[in-house]
Amino acid sequence: MRKSVIFIAALLLVTALLGFSSAGKSKERETTLSVYGPGGPLGPINELAEQFTKETGIKVSVTAGPETKWIEAAKQDADVIYGGSEYMLRNLMLKYPRLIDEKSKAELYPRAAGILVRKGNPKNIQSLEDITKNGVKIIDVNGAGQLGLWEDLAGRKGLISGISRNINHSVSSSAEAIELWKKSNKYDAWITYESWHYRLSDVTELVELPEEDKLYRGTPIAIAAESDQKKAAKQFIEHLKTESSHQVFQKWGWK
Repeated sequence: MRKSVIFIAALLLVTALLGFSSAGKSKERETTLSVYGPGGPLGPINELAEQFTKETGIKVSVTAGPETKWIEAAKQDADVIYGGSEYMLRNLMLKYPRLIDEKSKAELYPRAAGILVRKGNPKNIQSLEDITKNGVKIIDVNGAGQLGLWEDLAGRKGLISGISRNINHSVSSSAEAIELWKKSNKYDAWITYESWHYRLSDVTELVELPEEDKLYRGTPIAIAAESDQKKAAKQFIEHLKTESSHQVFQKWGWK
């Protein structure tokens, strides 16, 4: 009889401890927003996430990079997902129909395309026409919000064949382009968003295009369909849409 009482007491104690542990984890989950997206907008979003936490007490965990790095985790616990362009977020909606609450999608701020060149601009690149010249080696990111970016820019000026001829290497993500850029000095130019210069100012200079030649793409954001913290997620998105937050994005190269 005494053994049975001891066993039951021990069992109750273990159950209570497990319940406490589970409650602790649940409480931690309830106070942390999980945000996922590509690496391009990481700078301003991370800065504003820290600001949001200071103002509200709601923790924000931002995971950024190529989709393959975070998509499986996002399927499990995402609260907010952002894109590096409109088509990037819509591609996610098509690939994973139950991942994003489409009705919650909002647009943050546009960013312009420009040309990144080496420090000191040794090839004296000042325009799109200059990167069609013989001997200029271009990195092309065929994805990551930049799909078709250079072609849209070049097509309006009749430069598609000239730029295409000088593409020395194509990759699928900005992370790969950055690795190549830092690894080898043989690459002279990269048509990408101006905002990347602010993350790579130690190894690039920015050649801004004239306003009439500029091409802009958006920065969409949405609440995850399965998020159990939609109120806090909406609050975070509204925070990103304030004028003070816009100024932070501008500091990082957005319009």
